[in-house]
Order: sequence, then structure tokens, then C-alpha cells
Amino acid sequence: MLPACAQVKETYLGPGGLLKTAAPGTLMVDCSTVAPSTSQEVAEAAASRGVVFADAPVSGGVGAAEAATLTFMVGSDDAAAFDRASALLQMMGKNVVRCGGAGSGSAAKLCNNLALAIQMIGTSEALGLAARLGVKPEVMAGIMSTATARCWSIDTYPPCPGLNEAVPSSKGYAGGFGVNLMSKDLQLALSESQRVGVNSLPLGEGAAALYRALSATDMGTDDFSVVFKHLYPEIVEERTGGGEADAA
Repeated sequence: MLPACAQVKETYLGPGGLLKTAAPGTLMVDCSTVAPSTSQEVAEAAASRGVVFADAPVSGGVGAAEAATLTFMVGSDDAAAFDRASALLQMMGKNVVRCGGAGSGSAAKLCNNLALAIQMIGTSEALGLAARLGVKPEVMAGIMSTATARCWSIDTYPPCPGLNEAVPSSKGYAGGFGVNLMSKDLQLALSESQRVGVNSLPLGEGAAALYRALSATDMGTDDFSVVFKHLYPEIVEERTGGGEADAA
């Protein structure tokens, strides 16, 4: 699992890359979140050397990793390759899904994170507005968790401190999935959308702009749920007394 397209290309295709010495029939599974076009490029190079390649980015967060309930989104041109990869990935994940040919796993991951970023921003806006209208975050979160706004960002990973002590928002936004990584994924999603002629992603563009701005601040290494703090710093201050790690 590597951080970006450049590192994936260097690792597989570079002068000292894995494909230079891999024996025919070797299975390579890349769990990086990168552009589908990058995964396809590596898959084509692997196939030319008789190497079996699958892109298999992952979702679920730290909790799912610890519980081995991750979701793997797998792209492979070869059904047999998926079967080989799946046997390994099922040791770490609960859901292993073949999304299609090479690059489709990467495509699915970018689309998932596009929706996740929009979802987190919307959840943050709603919780903050509710608080300012006199509805406590605990009450609003309870409503949203059982009503039509239910989503992972409210019932599992709420961005407001004190709603779930196990998630980053209650730990000073430390750990988790960083703003910088989310910003990178959103930019990849927008770039890939333009590559295939999809030029209208208004919410995605707005989310990308917001996370890009956050990435340029000292919040870049914080969990991406810190968007709540960015939008409503005074509520975070009220709920933590200035010490976010001690949120109540």
C-alpha cells in the first residue's frame, strides 16, 4: 500500500521495480489508492511479463482493520487472479468484491471516497447548524442515526467531539484518515472524471476545494473529520474546553 501514483509506478515499473525480477505467474496485489489509469498501466506491464496483477484498494478505517472486517475493491482482467487474491484478502477483510477489469478497484475506491468526503462535510454542517439552533449534538446525532440522513459519518465516525469516544474527533482529530490523503483522493477523482468526459461534479468539486484548503493549513495531518472543527471551531472549543483529546 503506497501513498500516490508516482510511488506505485516507481515500485512496479522503475529501474529497480518489482516487475523487473518477478517470475511469471507471480501474483501481485496493490492496495494503494491511485488513479485507475495508473493501475491499468501497471496491469498491462505485468501481463506483458506473465505476472498476475490486481488492484485492491481498501476501505473501512482503523477499526475495521483491527477487526479484519475491511472491504477490498478488486480490479483484475483475470477471474482466476481475483480468486487467488481473494483468498489472501479474506484474511484481512469481510467483503472482497470484484469490481471489474484492471483499474476498476481503484475507480470504485475513488468514487467511495468522493461520496465519503461529501457525506462528512454535510454531516458536519448539519450537526453544527443544529447546535446553533438549540439542538444538542447528542440529540441530533441520535435522530440522524435513525432517520433519512443516516450514514457512516454519523452512526460510526461522527465528526463532533464527544459523540463517540473511539473515533478521532474525540481524540483531538489525531490518527484516522488524514486530510492530506482525502485531498489527494478527491483530486484524483476529479482528474479521472475529466479523463472520461464527466465534467460536472459540483459537490465533488466543492469538497475537493474545501479539503485542498484544509490541506494547506496545520490541519493537513489531522483526520478528515476535522472539517467539523474548521467549520465550527467554537463548538469544538465549547465541548472540549480547549483540550480536544478530553472531549466529553
